[in-house]
Amino acid sequence: MSELAIAIGRYLGELGRENASVHTIRNYASDLEQFLAYFSPPEADPPAPAAIDAPLLREWLTSLYDRKLDPISIRRKLAAVRSFFQFLLREKCVPTNAARALRTPKAPKRVPLVPTAEQTNTLVDGVAQDKFERPYPERDVALFELLYGCGLRISELVGLNIDDFDLRDRWIRVRGKGRKERQVPYGEKASASLEKYLAERTAKPGERALFVNHRGTRLSDRGAREIVKFYARMVSGVDALHPHSLRHAFATHLLADGADLRAIQELLGHARLATTQKYTQVSLTDLMAVYDKAHPKARG
Repeated sequence: MSELAIAIGRYLGELGRENASVHTIRNYASDLEQFLAYFSPPEADPPAPAAIDAPLLREWLTSLYDRKLDPISIRRKLAAVRSFFQFLLREKCVPTNAARALRTPKAPKRVPLVPTAEQTNTLVDGVAQDKFERPYPERDVALFELLYGCGLRISELVGLNIDDFDLRDRWIRVRGKGRKERQVPYGEKASASLEKYLAERTAKPGERALFVNHRGTRLSDRGAREIVKFYARMVSGVDALHPHSLRHAFATHLLADGADLRAIQELLGHARLATTQKYTQVSLTDLMAVYDKAHPKARG
């Protein structure tokens, strides 16, 4: 195995020890595998990490543009390589982080697709109606109530433990990105669904996870996504709705009903207010749609 491949393996192991999300590790592993393949000519070993300088990295970056990858994909691959080289720098395997010299492509400003309050409530209520003979309906209802009612990321949801809940005062300790913790309240409907689920929850002895699978162990990120996908298709007839859509809906609906932007930032666990401000774009888009449809002067 080449020196570069070994270094990548060590870095991914370090990500695991730092409690990086399964989603992050999976994406970075894929991106770095492609990075390794680019620097692995036929019947020859790739260069050692210390030999990969800024000009070589610019050639690699150019190859991503040549493949017509979108800016979001390029930014993610570049982030993976920068983080990898920062690890190598800490390990004293390279003299500098040459990837820092690469220019990051600008990301297009995208307004997230958000279901309306009516659509979201129809979906969550549809889960509660238990029409589909699912094996763990109480779990699925609680899962949706927390995703929409608290605006959680899917990784945060599956990472919840029973002892993260203050059941009396209805607060949750949520572990977000970068191992940052925040306190998030939850409402009466989520509380009622949790009470029903906990009465039915069947877990292996000592399992702390709130949401468990058929084996009685922690529900995986992928398992939770499949649950959301199933109900979105069966209740709403929409394949494109995913867990993050419910997080978007949480923020957008709070903002539409007058919640303070900084309060929403705290609830979502955003490090920067600018990240939260994209929801103002959604609200403005909705307002323009209402204006164009309803105002007599909107049309010629």
